[in-house]
Amino acid sequence: MELTVECQKRAPGSKAGALRREGRMPAVLYGHKGAESVSLTLDAKDAETLVRKASLNNTLIQVKIPDLPWSGKALLREVQTHPWRRSIYHLSFFSIAAQSSVEVTVPINFVGEAIGVKTGGGALDTVLTELQVQCDPEAIPETIEVDVTDFQVGDSVHVNELKLPKGVVAVGEPDRVVVSVLSGRVTAEEDNADESASASE
Repeated sequence: MELTVECQKRAPGSKAGALRREGRMPAVLYGHKGAESVSLTLDAKDAETLVRKASLNNTLIQVKIPDLPWSGKALLREVQTHPWRRSIYHLSFFSIAAQSSVEVTVPINFVGEAIGVKTGGGALDTVLTELQVQCDPEAIPETIEVDVTDFQVGDSVHVNELKLPKGVVAVGEPDRVVVSVLSGRVTAEEDNADESASASE
């Protein structure tokens, strides 16, 4: 999925609070000229729509800045929100136009029902629900699928055992457990331990 948003260069000395009252959202773009950044504003409603549709550090966004002029693909790196109102306060974009590879966060999608859960009385333990990967900016996967259908009780998959798309490399510890099937006895013991801890509080 790729989204498009139009921004304007932020006027020097403009106050963030005044911009928000005018229906504008402060933002910043990194990476379009090496370490240089540029302060921007965009329509607040466009910002809210973008945050609803885009996945942080995953969705490609076509950022257009007519008054620079500049246009290119970027990732939404950070969304700052008000501490208690939860309204959006500031957006950060990272340009990938000049990048040969980028690090992004991709959600993990577990497919099927494990045999160890269906007939063995086990429980599926999803340790990781997303994965940090490095890949070409034009080849960012929307999800990484893990088929757990044949998993028996005691089976598990580690990061280095995942079937990743061509050109996509996992970042971090390769021996991290992604998902496993726990025995019913283990999960019952964990529940009893939780109940005992609650009773002693």
